[in-house]
Amino acid sequence: MKFWKATALPMNENRMETYFSIRYEFDRERVFQRMDGVLRSGGKGYICVADGHVLSEVQRNREYRKVLGGALLTICDSGWVPVYLKWLLHADRPQYCGAQIFHDVIAMKKYRMMFLGGTRDTLDALRRTLVREDPRVGYMPFEELPFCAADEFDYGAIAARINEYLPDIIWISLGAPKQE
Repeated sequence: MKFWKATALPMNENRMETYFSIRYEFDRERVFQRMDGVLRSGGKGYICVADGHVLSEVQRNREYRKVLGGALLTICDSGWVPVYLKWLLHADRPQYCGAQIFHDVIAMKKYRMMFLGGTRDTLDALRRTLVREDPRVGYMPFEELPFCAADEFDYGAIAARINEYLPDIIWISLGAPKQE
C-alpha cells in the first residue's frame, strides 16, 4: 500500500508542483495570476487550503483526493510540508497559508466577495474587522449556513443568493467546519 509520493517537479508558469498526492501552488504571484485569469475569462474554480489534516486525509480517501485534484489550485497551509520537502527532496518551498491569502485578497480591495458559514456573531465581528481594511466589505453579503447534514441543506436557496450577488470570490466556512 502506497501512502504518499514525493516528486520534485520544476516550478514553472504552467504547472503546479505535486507532492504527497497534492498539486500545490507555492508562488503567491501565480496564485493571483491564475485567479484573475479565471475571472477575466468568466470561468469558475475553487481554491483548496491544504493543512496537515488535508494532507493526511488525501492519503486515505480517494474521493477527497479527487476533490483536491479538481481545484483551480491548492495552497500550502501546512508548515510541515515545506519541512518534509526540505528533508526528503532538499527543495525549499514557502508556505502560503489560508490566513495570508485571505489577508492579501482583502488588502487588494478589488474583488466582490461573499462570506458563507459561521455564526451571525462571528460573521458580524468579521465584517467589523474587515471594513477597517476595505470599507466596501461592509456592503458585501455575510450569510450564516445551517449546522445540519449535507442532505438537509437548501442548496437552491444558497445558490440563488450567490447568483443574485455574483461574487468574484466566495469564502466558505469561517468557523463552520461542518460546511468545509
